[in-house]
Amino acid sequence: MAIETPKHEVLKRYPDFELRQYPAYLVAETEVSGTQGDVGSEAFSRLGGYIFGANQGAKKIAMTAPVTQAPTVGEKIAMTAPVTQQSTGPRTFKVQFMMPSEYSLQTLPEPTDRRVTLRVVEPQRVAVIQYSGTWSQANYDEHLAKLQAAMKAQGLSAASEPTWARYDPPYKPWFLRTNEILIPLKAAPGDSAPGRDEAPPQP
Repeated sequence: MAIETPKHEVLKRYPDFELRQYPAYLVAETEVSGTQGDVGSEAFSRLGGYIFGANQGAKKIAMTAPVTQAPTVGEKIAMTAPVTQQSTGPRTFKVQFMMPSEYSLQTLPEPTDRRVTLRVVEPQRVAVIQYSGTWSQANYDEHLAKLQAAMKAQGLSAASEPTWARYDPPYKPWFLRTNEILIPLKAAPGDSAPGRDEAPPQP
């Protein structure tokens, strides 16, 4: 069975990354404190519980991909540009499951776990690097540094912290996994603000 992923338009392909435009989409999200590598298990337990029936009406919701993870607002990570992300210590991360496009905020069932919330992610323009391999911090840092260097070479500036996207379950062999790092972009002078050219789904 095909798993739905966020729709997007590839605006431009560079040697090391893509420039993409994402329309608005709905997510279920939760905040978990810990290190980047260890918050996923607790977050998946909460979010997985929601889509498997921990909601009003005990409705099952189709699984989508990827699972995304980013530091919360105010959780600034040192040295995010132009070198690498230093995230070895505990901090708070926001982890999200995209909701299937057939739903709106009105039709999604309310979570029974108060730590899970539903919201619209606004449209955004992002720089994206895709890579395979393990979910290790070293692999993440290597590709984040590569993306940041490539963005700098193209004169692109980050608008917020990187988001880590994982498309595959843990049991998939590491060498077959698809991972991405997405960095929202600031608008260029004279350009319309990234992510403000499309309306969000109607609640």
